Amino acid sequence: MKKIVTILGARPQFIKAAVLSRIISEHNEIEEVIVHTGQHFDNNMSKVFFDEMKIPKPKYNLNINNVSHGAMTGLMLQKLDEILLNEKPDAVVVYGDTNSTLAGALAAKKLHIKLAHIEAGLRSFNMQMPEEINRIVTDRIADLLLCPTTVAIENVKKEALEGMANIVNSGDIMKDAVEYYSELSAKKSTILKDLNLEEDHYILSTV
Repeated sequence: MKKIVTILGARPQFIKAAVLSRIISEHNEIEEVIVHTGQHFDNNMSKVFFDEMKIPKPKYNLNINNVSHGAMTGLMLQKLDEILLNEKPDAVVVYGDTNSTLAGALAAKKLHIKLAHIEAGLRSFNMQMPEEINRIVTDRIADLLLCPTTVAIENVKKEALEGMANIVNSGDIMKDAVEYYSELSAKKSTILKDLNLEEDHYILSTV
């Protein structure tokens, strides 16, 4: 049986991981170990997603938050190093562009474990953003770049990553999440009734 360690820490990552974890659970030949770094520590930022979206409970919760970017990444790297040495996975999966993403990527590569980056190739072209640095470094060291769009693929090719990693146009995993969970939420949600709103006149968004 193959083992994958999935590293999560931020709200959008929980939503995306729900899609992949559901698929992995359908295949008996793959074991997934989930690590929650604790980067989003509020109950509404993490636990609720595991409960509502039926994501497998994390085997490890690092509870690392409320510190600087450097301290957070360093603490995560230290803990993840220990976990990966213990679990000995065949591959590590990271999502997006958070400090959890970067720490997971560095921990995997330093231990010579295969690394897959979901949402690879996305760029803001603003190096003042910590997330942009996380994206670029993670893409540079990943073995599998799962790009959501053709533009993302072009970005990694422009950075001369072709030949260094396997580049795949995987599509947008968030779109997969919306399509799957919107039907479930429509049956379960009571928000229209609670707020006395008419159907089909509103779009819900978060900022």
